[in-house]
Amino acid sequence: MNDMDSMSRESKKDQLRKRVISGENGRNTGNTGNAGNVSFSGGWTPEEDSEEIVRKAHKKVKRRHLVLLILLLILIGGAAGGVYWYNRYFQFENQTVGWERVLDRGDGSFTGYKKFGNGFLKYTKDGASNIGSDGKDIWIQSYEMKSPIAAVNDGYAAIADQQGNSIYICDQSGCLGIATTVLPIVKITISAKGVVAAILEDQTASYIYFFRKDGTEMQISMKGVLSGEIGYPLDISLSPDGTMLTGSYMYIEDGTLRSRVAFYNFSEVGKNALNRFVGGFHDIYKESIVPRVQYLDDVYSVAFAQDSISFFSSRDVMSPALLKQVQVTEEIQSVFYSRDYVGVIVAQEGGEYRQRMDVYKPNGDAVFSQEFTYDYTYADIDGDTIFLYNEDSCRVYNRYGNLKYEGPLDFSVSKMIKGSLPNQFLAAGPQAIKEIKLH
Repeated sequence: MNDMDSMSRESKKDQLRKRVISGENGRNTGNTGNAGNVSFSGGWTPEEDSEEIVRKAHKKVKRRHLVLLILLLILIGGAAGGVYWYNRYFQFENQTVGWERVLDRGDGSFTGYKKFGNGFLKYTKDGASNIGSDGKDIWIQSYEMKSPIAAVNDGYAAIADQQGNSIYICDQSGCLGIATTVLPIVKITISAKGVVAAILEDQTASYIYFFRKDGTEMQISMKGVLSGEIGYPLDISLSPDGTMLTGSYMYIEDGTLRSRVAFYNFSEVGKNALNRFVGGFHDIYKESIVPRVQYLDDVYSVAFAQDSISFFSSRDVMSPALLKQVQVTEEIQSVFYSRDYVGVIVAQEGGEYRQRMDVYKPNGDAVFSQEFTYDYTYADIDGDTIFLYNEDSCRVYNRYGNLKYEGPLDFSVSKMIKGSLPNQFLAAGPQAIKEIKLH
């Protein structure tokens, strides 16, 4: 077969196809003279076919997106569950030192540490320093004190010479002012705005004086004596905003030594109250002494008595209220508190464990109760992390009461706080400061 025969055959096939298509168009339209207007039987059109294709594609995309969303939610749920389990139950077994700062071993004037910002306030008889979370000094303040005491509230700190006459008021950048008193200083408290209140005393009475952050004295003072209406102040605490003060007082009534917790308002509205006194509670204490009071935030405060913990609210600043009083029948060994939690450790007798740790919310609701046996020296809380430690070991608990770590310490520790990560903490002592990583 030659090429010409092949081309002729293909030409004939082409003509046959055209006639078949033309015939079909004529039957469908009934008009063979107009092949440009084509319609189809059964009401079907090319536009409907395209819409069906688009609908199917759209459903397929939606189905794919739904599957991806479900998978994503499963992954997020699994990750959240993993984080929850890790934070609540995971227990670290080992530790390594991230960094270490060796201090002057000949520093015999060392007194103590307070948590200050993300680091420490170190105070001694010769001076104070603000130490950052990297172990480096932010500022150093020199002074001479026989018995330094310190108070910290958020970004402000005060260092006073107990039974002396000077108070150094500082913030994160350094010393802002020095307050000087005529009478000896017994205790101090500071607000988150730098206002300082100090208990002073002479041979006949005690006084509470107030100072601004630059050290100047405010024209506010209170006098108290055992036999007087106010009583003798054992402890005081300023609210973070500096407008409220709570104090525990001892007074004599019918020859019996009694205790009360009192509240004072030093804002503008407090001027309407006699001596700025806005609330007092004494019947709930009977013959129990209240050695410590503390404002947790601008609303909630707590009072620790020998046999109870009382939770108060100052939401109504002119009428503070008792929210709850928790009776404690065992011997109280330690108390600790943060903005969000209040804790007490009591001694137990006759059981498997020698101690019990009870933790509460600021309104008095119970968070957890955990029994344990451990010869600790210090009990601290930083945020939601609880530290128990002694000269050679430590324990770390979370806010659920679960033990997160138990291990040795190779140096004397005076203060422990949280680090920058959940598995880190900072430990400070007279000779060294260390960042400890748990794993």
